Amino acid sequence: MSQTAAQLVAALRRGRCDATAEVIVLADRPDATVVRCGHVVAKAHPPGTDPAELAVRLGVAAHPRCAGILLPPVDDGMAALPDGRRVTLWPYGEPVAPDAPDAAPWVEAGKLLARLHAVPVAELPGPLPAMRGPVKAARAIARLRAAALPDSAAIRAVLHAWAGLPDWARGVDRTDRTDRVDLDRADSRDHRDRTDRRERTDRQEVTRLCHGDLHLGQLIRHRAADWVLIDIDDLGLGDPAWDLARPAAWYAAGLLAPEDWDRFLGAYRAAGGSAAGQGDPWPRLDVPARALTVQTAALALAKAAAAGRALDEAEEAMVEAAVRIARYMEAVG
Repeated sequence: MSQTAAQLVAALRRGRCDATAEVIVLADRPDATVVRCGHVVAKAHPPGTDPAELAVRLGVAAHPRCAGILLPPVDDGMAALPDGRRVTLWPYGEPVAPDAPDAAPWVEAGKLLARLHAVPVAELPGPLPAMRGPVKAARAIARLRAAALPDSAAIRAVLHAWAGLPDWARGVDRTDRTDRVDLDRADSRDHRDRTDRRERTDRQEVTRLCHGDLHLGQLIRHRAADWVLIDIDDLGLGDPAWDLARPAAWYAAGLLAPEDWDRFLGAYRAAGGSAAGQGDPWPRLDVPARALTVQTAALALAKAAAAGRALDEAEEAMVEAAVRIARYMEAVG
């Protein structure tokens, strides 16, 4: 158990926990520590979390416009832990069963995203921060580079695929191109700029409330009610296509069955979701899906190396998908 987890357990026992309830550590990672005590779950948010942005995100989760879409917090949380990490409290809910893929709630996930994207942002607390999906992708690349792994075709392909993405998908603010999370080679800059210009008009009209990190682990059922979305760390304004990108990337890599992809996308569209259009979804989903593919591949390579193990089957599939992206980019110039 990490020091953060121990501090969180101690804080729960002091002020929030039924003395007879078992305390269970649900997650203990540098980016998130989650502890359950009875019907309450406490989450220590990542180091460096902006308190003002977190407060806005909590307000959004508690807002009536998001009822039945986002899990509302129990209250405004506890004091920060001794290590400085902010803590919030949430009702406990049953997660998606990882050993029952046939029962995965893809239809419900699609419906929830459509409802989230339709929330009128002008009625929500503000100022709403930006959705953090692209920033997380950039941090995955930074982690891979910081790992200083031996040169390999896979690493070169991941970095090449990353360099070919437009700036917005790489977490780069167009208004300050010197403030870069990573420094790509100049020979890819012109290509990205052309891509940015092509996409700018298309994306100006699609800023919506987004989850920012959608996967099945972000759905729970609270007290046997309908599914709701959890984890507000990346919630904010952005391109809603990003929320469809991880399922799209899994589908393209062969990790999500075609029928599940069809159910997810069909439910999203039927519920009024517009991020993928009504025809071919890939013109809208291509860039976010490539970004999520590269992000996942970068994390897979870094984590496997840190643990001294080989890539598992799913990780291998995502790295192979990133390699195909890099080859395609080389072919089209």
